[in-house]
Amino acid sequence: MASDGSMANVNGQKTVSLNGEPVMKRPRESVAQDSSLRIPKEPQNKVTVVLGAQWGDEGKGKVVDLLAMDADIVCRCQGGNNAGHTVVVDSVEYDFHLLPSGVLNKKAVSFIGNGVVIHLPGLFEEAEKNLRKGKGLQGWEERLKISDRAHIVFNFHQAVDGIQEQQRQQQEGKNLGTTKKGIGPAYSSKAARNGLRVCDLVSDFKVFEDKFRMLAEHFLTMYPNLNVDIDSELEQLKAYAERLRPLVTDGVYFMHKALTGPSKKILVEGANAALLDIDFGTYPFVTSSNCTVGGVCTGLGVPPSYVGRVYGVVKGYTTRVGVGAFPTEQDNEIGELLQSKGREFGVTTGRKRRCGWLDLILVRYAHMVNGFSAIALTKLDILDTLPEIKVGVAYNVDGQPLPSFPANMDVLMRVKVEYKTFPGWCCSTEAARSFEELPSQAQNYIRFIEDFLQVPVKWVGVGKSRESMIKLF
Repeated sequence: MASDGSMANVNGQKTVSLNGEPVMKRPRESVAQDSSLRIPKEPQNKVTVVLGAQWGDEGKGKVVDLLAMDADIVCRCQGGNNAGHTVVVDSVEYDFHLLPSGVLNKKAVSFIGNGVVIHLPGLFEEAEKNLRKGKGLQGWEERLKISDRAHIVFNFHQAVDGIQEQQRQQQEGKNLGTTKKGIGPAYSSKAARNGLRVCDLVSDFKVFEDKFRMLAEHFLTMYPNLNVDIDSELEQLKAYAERLRPLVTDGVYFMHKALTGPSKKILVEGANAALLDIDFGTYPFVTSSNCTVGGVCTGLGVPPSYVGRVYGVVKGYTTRVGVGAFPTEQDNEIGELLQSKGREFGVTTGRKRRCGWLDLILVRYAHMVNGFSAIALTKLDILDTLPEIKVGVAYNVDGQPLPSFPANMDVLMRVKVEYKTFPGWCCSTEAARSFEELPSQAQNYIRFIEDFLQVPVKWVGVGKSRESMIKLF
């Protein structure tokens, strides 16, 4: 090595050693080329994100379906078949749990990212069930890509999910209200670093088999009463591996090409919702993944600078499935009316949803986390017959105002809600196809939501069909 200040010759290039570190002298002609790298470049393509802003079931599928009509790629980034999205096309009602709703667009590629946990029997059963309903899903395997880094949900994960719920009920007298689809246990395996991924299944099956047996034994040790047929499930998985192999891709490279290549419209379909987020939701009554905007980056391998518009989907009232705090819940005739008129049953579990007034403190909190560009307000028509409509605008605990949405669920259970009351419009909104065609009382309701959140409402839903989503701007 040349001493400090001395000259050396490396590959024909003269270098000067500074503090013992050789510095390469670049040819003069490369300077202009290198300086161009230092000019910040705006991303070629950005992803548009659709997220739930409450406790799920807001009608995200309908908004995604609307945007997916001219999308090139539609992605799922987190969750599993615990999600449930209903989309109505040509009077056919399709139910999706793992497949992105955009799979109905035959010109788009659907992508299941690394942040999703996949139950393979559930995936193929879902496709076959929807194929029987109509022509929308024909050729789905030709337009679906799955990240090689996505984790797999096994049958024993689902069995463990059920056992854990039973144990919670016995020990504490309350459960979490999970869908028992194995999502939590699968994410637990991922975090414990003994989970298995899609790339493992489509590689050397003997190696996969050994790892699978070890994982199954791990759960059998923890839950001796667990009923696991290891050989039968391995046989099933071997068959799925062959069907899966043509769909599997390097997800990071796939997204990088899409983001940096020719102009493309890329849509991300969030599952679950902000208040079910593992970090920001009403913990512990939450799901096991990040269903806020950060999950888009980690669940797809998308850099933050490539996240474009983020649309929050808000129901005109509030619903929640399962247990947990619900400040604006109406356990009365109002709640029953919203439940029956809104057909509030979970798509995944069939459970009745609890119903209550729109809670804007909750939605504002979701906006703080996600930074919504605009809002889609859905199911406004369900409020059509109410003589008056209330909106939660402030929380008080022990007579004192709460400045923010509380992290502690014991505090949230004690919240008293301050409401603003609006006169109802007492007429049908279902035929409206523009903001001006809505009753003045409904227009005032929408304007108040915009003013409170300081976020514009871009769409208003007044029915089940694609056409019933009124675009405001």
